[in-house]
Amino acid sequence: MAERDPQISKERPQAASAPQPGSPKKWLRPVLMVSFPLLLAGGGAAYYLANDHYVSTDNAYVQHNKVSVSAEVNGRIVEVAVRENQTVKAGDLLFRIDPKPYELAAAQADAAIASAQVRLNTLQTDYQTSGVDIASARENVDFFTKEYERQSKLMQTGFTTKARLQQAEHALSEARSRLAKAEADAQKAQAALATGAAAPGDNPQILAAQVQKRKALLDVSRTTVRAPMSGVVTQADRLQIGQMMVTGLPALTIVSKTGSWVEANFKETDLNDMRIGQSATLTFDAYPSLKLKGRVASIGAGTGSEFSVLPAQNANGNWVKVTQRVPVRIAIIGASPRPLLAGLSTHVRIDTASR
Repeated sequence: MAERDPQISKERPQAASAPQPGSPKKWLRPVLMVSFPLLLAGGGAAYYLANDHYVSTDNAYVQHNKVSVSAEVNGRIVEVAVRENQTVKAGDLLFRIDPKPYELAAAQADAAIASAQVRLNTLQTDYQTSGVDIASARENVDFFTKEYERQSKLMQTGFTTKARLQQAEHALSEARSRLAKAEADAQKAQAALATGAAAPGDNPQILAAQVQKRKALLDVSRTTVRAPMSGVVTQADRLQIGQMMVTGLPALTIVSKTGSWVEANFKETDLNDMRIGQSATLTFDAYPSLKLKGRVASIGAGTGSEFSVLPAQNANGNWVKVTQRVPVRIAIIGASPRPLLAGLSTHVRIDTASR
């Protein structure tokens, strides 16, 4: 029988040795299966406890002071001095309305003042004349009274006729009528010249005409519309030369470039620990890398639905409970390196543990 080749026997791999009793592979898997979930649960609990005093919402938006500008008088636009997104200062010209109708009204008021002054002069002359007429009428009454008495005595003695007595009586009656008319005319002129307790020393007709003139001049000044505050002009495209403006109709809006804040609508369940003055962190969808600090400036007096145009009616029985939102005003601390445009979506996170 041939002997084995020693070289071949050396190249054969040796069989794997059997696992020794007590190897760690038997208990490692159960330990990992138990410890890994415990570690996850512990980490989650630690994260929850560390963030339990924070409340946040992404139902928040940047707000700015803004003014809706409208014309105070009706008229046709004859000049537009601004364009969309233009920066203006308080007092800058925005647009101008045709002033001619109001200038004519001022001229009519001047004519009314002149007419009232002429009428006043006429009344003063009439009043002075009525005084002379009264004096003359009284003299006539005295004269015809004496004449009537004389004729009456003569009639008793038979030295006059009945016709003369009746003539004297008629003359006395006419003199008394003229006196009464002169006194009535004087009272009428005096009443027309009265100034009244509301404006002593001023004739009512002249005062009314002067008020009309001041109103017309005020309307003339209102045809020039200027910016009530500094900011950026928006919605100016609706202004066109020749367009008719109606009093109270919004013409454009000016948005202030300073004093911005964030209005965050938090769930009512987040308000339990929220207080004014607590710190907040603000992030913006438009600027993912921008993070600003803020503080709670005020908490709304009611929910958003309470002040809506059509508030919810829950008295009909068809009622589903919905978590309400309460507006919370967040003041921004410091200046932002990026422009905070009105209406930008914001994420607000408030630390309710801070005071």
